[in-house]
Amino acid sequence: MTAYIVRRLFATIPVMVVVAVFVFFLLRIAPGDPAAIIAGEDATAEAIEAVRAKLGLDRPVLEQFVLWTWGLLQGDFGVSIFSNLPVTRLMAQRMEPTIALTLSTLLVAVGLAIPTGVIAAWKARRWPDRVVMVFAVMGFAVPGFLIAYVLIWIFAVKLGWLPVQGYRPIAEGFWPFVEGLILPSLALGVTYMALIARITRASMLDVLSQDYIRTANSKGLATTRVLLLHALKNAAVPIVTVIGIGIALLISGVVITETVFNIPGLGRLTVDAVLKRDYPIVQGLIIVFAGAKVLVNLAIDISYAFLDPRIRY
Repeated sequence: MTAYIVRRLFATIPVMVVVAVFVFFLLRIAPGDPAAIIAGEDATAEAIEAVRAKLGLDRPVLEQFVLWTWGLLQGDFGVSIFSNLPVTRLMAQRMEPTIALTLSTLLVAVGLAIPTGVIAAWKARRWPDRVVMVFAVMGFAVPGFLIAYVLIWIFAVKLGWLPVQGYRPIAEGFWPFVEGLILPSLALGVTYMALIARITRASMLDVLSQDYIRTANSKGLATTRVLLLHALKNAAVPIVTVIGIGIALLISGVVITETVFNIPGLGRLTVDAVLKRDYPIVQGLIIVFAGAKVLVNLAIDISYAFLDPRIRY
């Protein structure tokens, strides 16, 4: 197990290198000049060149990449072009809302999707199963931003139960903190719930058809015990896998959800940085998101051995 973890950790290095190279050069070849944006619409060519020299954009691209990579290895993501603040400081300021939204979405999605998928498999080809399948199809078909606006219209505008937008830190009170996360978590988690529910149902249907499940039922074991201890445990590997894959949905969905609900997290920071072509912030955020995805996949792989003793590395 230890050797496997070490190998996987070393395997993440080339992945992150490819991500860094792709992100750096893709932003450089994209149309638009941040120096011209900073200098303003009426700036002269000399003023734009002065700004470009100040930012180091007049240097060869390869030299810029080497300097950026060296700083990255030292934990330095650079300085924002517009705010003139360290990128690490800006990300640290926006980290809490994004982590809170991600964790609450995981809690809502996993907590609702797995029981729903188990019930759908248990009641296969009956009305609970059909309801789950309709929900799953709609969850994939309807865009996330549309779900967000519908939730805002119903629960915030019409009923007035929840705030329309904004984020309250947990330091200002637990209920205001939770209240501001309910609608964003639901809007972000619907697609995620649909994915997990479908995989849970399919995996459970396969396990419930096995001989040992029929033996457990013939012994008179309680249905709950058979479903949770015998079936769900053996069906857990595909479910855990899709939970890990779904983290990518959360990373992309956070950008849209935070924009719709005006949450000052990393998603909003990403949108603002892209619109302003703030290279250091965009690069740093993509590296952080990619690193988080790699670590999640590593954790999922390691969990297989604990979920299924038959798996060996």
